[in-house]
This record gives sequence, structure tokens and C-alpha cells, in this order.
Amino acid sequence: MTAMKGPAIFLAQFMGDSAPFDTLEGLAKWAADLGYVGIQIPCDSRLIDLKRAAESQDYCDDLKGMLARHGIEPTELSTHLQGQLVAVHPAYDTLFDGFAPPELRGKPVERQAWAVEQVKLAARASARLGLSAHATFSGALAWPYVYPWPQRPAGLVEEAFAELARRWIPILDVFEEAGVDCAYEIHPGEDIHDGATWERFLDAVGGHPRARILFDPSHYVLQQLDYLDFIDRYHDRISCFHVKDAEFNPTGRSGVYGGYQSWVDRAGRFRSLGDGQVDFVGIFSKMAQYGYSGWAVLEWECALKHPEDGAREGAPFIRDHIIRLTEHAFDDFAASGVDRGAIRAVLGLSAE
Repeated sequence: MTAMKGPAIFLAQFMGDSAPFDTLEGLAKWAADLGYVGIQIPCDSRLIDLKRAAESQDYCDDLKGMLARHGIEPTELSTHLQGQLVAVHPAYDTLFDGFAPPELRGKPVERQAWAVEQVKLAARASARLGLSAHATFSGALAWPYVYPWPQRPAGLVEEAFAELARRWIPILDVFEEAGVDCAYEIHPGEDIHDGATWERFLDAVGGHPRARILFDPSHYVLQQLDYLDFIDRYHDRISCFHVKDAEFNPTGRSGVYGGYQSWVDRAGRFRSLGDGQVDFVGIFSKMAQYGYSGWAVLEWECALKHPEDGAREGAPFIRDHIIRLTEHAFDDFAASGVDRGAIRAVLGLSAE
């Protein structure tokens, strides 16, 4: 029996203007030809009509049927861009405007309302597609103050997370109604970017049962965070898994903060699977140990390698790391076969 499903691939980095990358069916066939059996689908109008998917079972059945003809399943929907817009500090308004429809740019209040509705639609669409989890970002209000200089005024972080919770609890309630987990990618640039901030958010939303984690070790490498210990601590909340590699090679010139350099020149940078430093043997073992039954999804980002090469190499890499769970203990062959009476005798106890 195999608890974890895969290999699957996140389509966001592969969408394009030319075939086969310009349609969902083209991407599905491309992924299947590379050996993938699942795709994580961004909620982008070029790939999915989100409102229609939220309202029409026929539409969702047709979409799943089309994918099935290519041997592909949808793993999760993704609202990373929309989730980011649920909470945006004004310093980032201009940069994040590109994530919203043109008519909402320069209108942060309307943009935020649109983003909230999009994520709610994704919850309902996920349910119609028969999916158990959804991938997103939390957004950020406190990120400009991540380093404690200038000194943060008392209460700033607490109020930021209280407001983040106020915005997300109604969304999480929709996920609860839909029976779908809302998995936040723990990611620098988001207010939820490590274990400490995850705990703060989870407390702020009252331990909401649908508040979950998208585990991606690459972001922990860049923060110098122990990703295996993270699994030990938070495995009961992990609902999604991005299989993504990274490396961290600090020098006397540059470290965690990167010196405003391009990705290729940073001490911490993302790499194609197998080219970085992530201990995937350890990760897949931990996930198997704790019974993770979701999908293993390649998210490809690399400062060096061509994306199509990274995608081609990713499917066999994930497939070879997924652990088929054993159905019996490895030492069953040495079972003594003694009964309870014999066991009591071994212990020096009298028969009952």
C-alpha cells in the first residue's frame, strides 16, 4: 500500500502562450507524457473558470473527465496570488496590483474583496472536484517589520495577526462548509513564514480545523530552519507537499538576506530536484512515518536549469522517493508464536 500519492506537478511555472503550455488539456498531456499522474492547478482563467467550477458539477465532471483521458488527476487548486491579496501592506500595493484584474488595480479595498471571494470560490470548486485540500498564501501585513529595527511598537505584531485572522476566519469557515483543508504555504514574504508565525496565526484563528500547512522545504533551507524537525512538530497540520529543492552557501559577503542580488548570485537559491541540498530521503521518511496521504507535487524553480529539463527529471525523482508502506513488521519472520500464558511465564508471573 502507498499512502502518499504522486508524482504530480504544479503548473504555475509552466504556463505559457504557446502549445502545449497554453491550455489545461495541453499541459495535462505534457505532464502525463513526462510520467506525472497529477497536476496542481492555479486558479487562472486560462486554465479554469473558477466561478463556474464553484457552481457547476457538470463543468467539474467534464474537467476531471478530460484529465482522466490523459491519465491525470487534479491534486489541488491553488490561489497563491489571490491569497496574497487577502492581506497586503500598502508598501506593496503597486507590486501586487499585477495579481488582480486590471479594473481593480489602484483600488486596494476592492482588490481585497475580490481576492476573498476568489478564495471562497476555490473552496467550493475544490469540493465539486472531489479534492481534500487547497493551496494558498496568507498574505502579509507585518512583513515590512520582520527585522526588529527600527524597534517595533508594542502590540504591532499582535494586531497584525489579529487582523489577518479576522480576514481569514470567514474564508476558513467556507472551507469547513466545503469539507476542504486550506493549506498555507509557509513562505518568506507572508506573515506565516515559519513555525513561530504559524503557531501565532493558528492561535489567532482559534485552532480552526481547516487551517493547514503546505510544506515546502526549499523555503526553510533559505531561512536556515530545520525542516525535518518542522515535520515532527506540525505533521498533524500538513495537508499539501511541494517537492522543491534549494541550497544555501553563505560567504563572508552574503548570507540569508541576499544583498539585493539576483537569484543566481544569492547564497540561498532554489534548484531543480536533486541539484540542491534538501534531504529528501529524510523528508519522505518522515512523511511516511506520520502517515501523510496527500500528493507529492513538484514545484519547479531554479536559477540555472531549463524548466522543461527540471520537469522531465522531477517525475522519476519523486516516484523513486515515495515510500510504499509495509503491511507487516520487518521482524515478523522471527515471531515466537507464544500465547499469553507463556508470556506470563516468561515474565515470572503465575498463570491466571
